Amino acid sequence: MRIRKKSGSEILEGDLTPMIDMTFQLIAFFMVLINFSQSESDQRIMLPQSTLAKPPDRPMEYPITIQVMASGTLVYGGHELVNMNRLRPYLVNERSVLEGRKRPLSDATVIIRADRDTKAGVVQKLIQVCQEERFEKFALRAKEEVVP
Repeated sequence: MRIRKKSGSEILEGDLTPMIDMTFQLIAFFMVLINFSQSESDQRIMLPQSTLAKPPDRPMEYPITIQVMASGTLVYGGHELVNMNRLRPYLVNERSVLEGRKRPLSDATVIIRADRDTKAGVVQKLIQVCQEERFEKFALRAKEEVVP
């Protein structure tokens, strides 16, 4: 920060332009960061509550988040898929990315965020479709129920 002396006075002023510029850059950075994290959760999906729910022990190597609304509509990557078979091309793409990185499919974990009013058969069908595309690890999300 430069300090300039005004001619003829004893008051010193600091140039705050670089500090303001850095502040705006940080604000822009955090806005982008928040937008990426929101793509993994949809506000329309109300997770079921469970006393057994707990956060994962460690971060997953390759998470694939699929959300299921109460109507049975899937949400993947911001796209609404009304038919379960429309998910297959996305799963094939995820598989090819892993194969391109020379990683086993066991590194991928399919995270299912199903609405609390979703029928169990829809979740079972989703798991079956993922298994047909050779995915083997699954995680079901629930809201942690706090016991008083």
